[in-house]
Parts: sequence; structure tokens; C-alpha cells
Amino acid sequence: MYGKIIISCKLKVLTGLHIGGSSVFSPIGAVDSPVVRDPLTNKPIVPGSSLKGKMRTLLVRSLSPKMPIIENDPDEIKRLFGCHKPIIKSRLQFADAFVCNEDEMFNIGLTEIKFENTISRNNASANPRQIERVVSGVKFGVRITYESSNEHTDADEAKKEIKEDMENLAKAMKLLQLDYLGGHGTRGSGRVSFEEIDLEPSFCDDEIKALLPGIIPDIKQAFEDVQNYELLHI
Repeated sequence: MYGKIIISCKLKVLTGLHIGGSSVFSPIGAVDSPVVRDPLTNKPIVPGSSLKGKMRTLLVRSLSPKMPIIENDPDEIKRLFGCHKPIIKSRLQFADAFVCNEDEMFNIGLTEIKFENTISRNNASANPRQIERVVSGVKFGVRITYESSNEHTDADEAKKEIKEDMENLAKAMKLLQLDYLGGHGTRGSGRVSFEEIDLEPSFCDDEIKALLPGIIPDIKQAFEDVQNYELLHI
């Protein structure tokens, strides 16, 4: 059985988002912590690794009483996100997400500089810093590809597995909306929401095509619930 389901959506920034990039050269007065950018366009991006890592962590935390070492993750996590011991290929592929509403943000810009200051409790000395954040309202085009390549001869078992995988991915997206993406989340940064979620089966063999009609309605409902699950509204 072989097939792919492409999950595409828009990730909307609700509060300033900081996913750190390189600051190899920082002249006096420069931003201390810039955001990661696409070297071709110099526009901010959301790396696929950031989404994958955060979603995996939140999902594991929701399923396990305490965070296990990665090789002891629940089987449904290893199946979705992969594992190095034993080697299990990830069924999910996260692409880097690029800005998709630049025209809408033209008069505002895509990033801001947030000034922060740490005051020493011992001597009241100040330690100011500048942090670059993607501004509220910027949207990124997210594309996640799920690959079902399982050896089940039992169609019911394969159907159950695909449905469980998709529901767990939807759960991870819900959890992210209740948490934060990137850094400085405990200080208000990194709240995001998912919009316009779309599912597109692709390159499916006849066996997968036969299974999908029975599970697509439930899968779509799970992702529709994601869009109504955000922490903040703007």
C-alpha cells in the first residue's frame, strides 16, 4: 500500500514570532538576535525543523506522564516523526514555510525590533538587548506531506493506522496553538494559529484509494477542529 496526503495551510502569527537565525557579524547597535531568513529573498521563514520538533515534543508530552528519551517515544510518535534507534522512517515531511501575504503587510513590514532589558537583582545593573520578531499578522504557507507506505495486508488495520496518524497530527497542531513556536514564548512571543487547512491525496495506489473514502470525512473534521482551537484571536 502506498500513497501520500498533502496537508497545506497557512500559519498566522498572532504575537511576535522569533525563530533565531545567524548573527555571525554584529556591529555596535545591531540587533542582538535576528530571525532566520531565506538567503535568496532575505524574508523571514519558519523552518520545517522548527515545526516538526515542536509538534513532536508537544505530542509526546501529551501522551507520556514524563518526557522519555527519544527512542522510548510511543510507537505512534515514532511512526509519524521517525526514530534513529531503531531506525524508523518519518511518515511526515515538513517543508520550510515562506511568507505568503507580503502585499498585505507592505505598509507595516514583516519584522519588528523588540527592546528588552534584564535588571540584575544584586546591583540593579541593566542588560538591554534587541530581539527581532516577525510581526503579528504575517502568514506563512505550510506544507506537510504524509506518506503511507505500510506492509499491512489487512485493509482494516491500514485504515485504522492512517486515521490515527492524521488525528495525532491534528492534535499536535491544536497543542501548538495552545503553546508557542520559537523562542521567548513564556514572555508572550510565538503564538500562532492555522488557517485554510486543505487535504489532497496524491500518488495513491488502488489499495489506498479504496481506503480513503471511509476515513477522509473523519480526517477533514479533525483538521476543521484545529482551525477553531486557537488561543488568541485577532
